[in-house]
Amino acid sequence: MRINTIINRYILRELVSPFAISLTVLTFIFLMTKILEITNLIVNYHIGIGSVMLMLFYSMPFFLIFTIPMSVMIGVLLTFLRMSGDNEIVALKAGGQSTYALAPPVLLFCVAGAVVTCLVSVYGLPKGRVAFKTLAYEVATANVNLGLKERTFNDRFDGVVLYVNRIDIQTRELIDVFIEDQRTPGAITTVVAPRGKIFSDPEKMVFQLRLFDGSIHQIDLPGRTGHSTRFETYDVRLDIKQVVTVARGGPKDEEEMSLAELRAYVDRAVVKDDRYYLTLMEFHKKFSIPFSCIALGILALPLGIQTRSAKRSYGVILSLTFFLVYYMMLSAGWVFGEAGVYPPVVGMWMPNLVMGGIGLFLLRRMAQERPFHMVPFLRSLFRLPSRRA
Repeated sequence: MRINTIINRYILRELVSPFAISLTVLTFIFLMTKILEITNLIVNYHIGIGSVMLMLFYSMPFFLIFTIPMSVMIGVLLTFLRMSGDNEIVALKAGGQSTYALAPPVLLFCVAGAVVTCLVSVYGLPKGRVAFKTLAYEVATANVNLGLKERTFNDRFDGVVLYVNRIDIQTRELIDVFIEDQRTPGAITTVVAPRGKIFSDPEKMVFQLRLFDGSIHQIDLPGRTGHSTRFETYDVRLDIKQVVTVARGGPKDEEEMSLAELRAYVDRAVVKDDRYYLTLMEFHKKFSIPFSCIALGILALPLGIQTRSAKRSYGVILSLTFFLVYYMMLSAGWVFGEAGVYPPVVGMWMPNLVMGGIGLFLLRRMAQERPFHMVPFLRSLFRLPSRRA
């Protein structure tokens, strides 16, 4: 059956609308998880809206590799739920169209989704992660207070651990400051002050922390001696050059590596340690998640055809349920693959094989006019009481 027939073109047009709506809504929901952090950046730290929008843009690839497969499944399921509810499937079968004849436009749509997801995963994700980290550190060097957290031990400075009980947003003062300085060999210096303030030099990536009315406690480990000193003003140099260097060209983590870098690392690895397995799983994940568009789309086709009276909310819930199961299987595969329990290729591709296998099984039953009713099956599986009229 040719793809350019009237029926196939009609199904393709019907698939686009629910897919686009689902993709927009799901991506917005994912972005909403960062709304509090974004609001804090804009209101409290006066970060420019341009930088915030760039951070969101660089975060998009990570969300899209999950929202596109979810949207593909929701689009297919909602389309065929509507067609079943309007008796269009019955009319097509009465006109001589088999269940298998409805699959080509769905398969073409799923392959298109898989290609887009693969491009985002292979090219967009690593570039977005590197760009996001670079921008984040550039923002941090322009406003070092942004990187500090209240009541948290901050170790982002080389050789210095900084603890701040509270940060005054208006005056940018640090209240109740504790510093442990280990930059001097053989000695540990502890500095305590009720307040302090940071002065930055972003070009040199150096920051000066000026403390007021505090005390210095130094311990000489080889000599087993210690002494304390009171001060009115004390300056501590904080250097984050090494941290920024990592962001701008240092070692990358697995999600920041390109496909060639992942392949090269796996080929050069001598010892199969945790980093080796993580890199190998990231390599397979760049293709297994895009392929889930096809596996979940094939599964959605028979689920949508066999349910005539269900509402669209049922289709959304069913799609999210199956994607949750898929994601749990993928997460389990990641955990066991990282531990070396079984090969990473199994952990990354098994969810696709399971979902695709279930979809082919249900599609075959539908083609044989032996529908598999999902709701009664779930009730029997979980022993849920059926509703009585």
